[in-house]
Amino acid sequence: MQYAITFLEGIISFISPCMLPMLPIYISYFAGGSGSKHRVLLRSICFVLGFTATFSLLGLFAGTLGSMLTQHQTTVNIVTGIIVVVFGLSYLDVIKLPFFKGMQGGRKIESAFSAFIFGMIYSISLTPCVGAFLGSALMMASSSSTALTGFLLLITYSLGLGIPFIISAVLIDKLNSAFNFIKQHYKVINLICGIFLIVVGLMMAFGLLGKLLAIFA
Repeated sequence: MQYAITFLEGIISFISPCMLPMLPIYISYFAGGSGSKHRVLLRSICFVLGFTATFSLLGLFAGTLGSMLTQHQTTVNIVTGIIVVVFGLSYLDVIKLPFFKGMQGGRKIESAFSAFIFGMIYSISLTPCVGAFLGSALMMASSSSTALTGFLLLITYSLGLGIPFIISAVLIDKLNSAFNFIKQHYKVINLICGIFLIVVGLMMAFGLLGKLLAIFA
């Protein structure tokens, strides 16, 4: 269940207001001057692997920290839950967190290895854009009992973010209408995203998320 939540958070991160509009620009970098779909597919996969490597290491660290604090699990749940609720309120513009803003592009990607490195660098610039949901995934990882769980949670988050990215890279010409629909309904999407984060945060704070996960374990 916790993996389903983090996977969903990755997907929602993909359609965030400051990421989706930049997608065609990043895909043009993957093409590197060539319209070959095989080239775009390979480089987009390497790109996704790059930010997955960074995020999974963050998850490993968060899980390690959480395992060290198992004797204070109630406190950890309350603190991480409150943080996630704050993230949700920021999505609803109730609380202004100016560091959750925008990202910028770079140069064209000339090789698969460059795409991987770019993915690692991109993960850092991506953080302000999807910080609320990435932060939620990290808070969940820090609430987990093992470093391995934290590691796997962030890999799951990265898959939720990366799989739509790869699909879009291959089908970008056929998805314009879907992207336009999402852009036109960002207010509704942000409302749903904010409520989702607040619900998850409250469940973490009151220890309900752990009980729910135990039911599905």
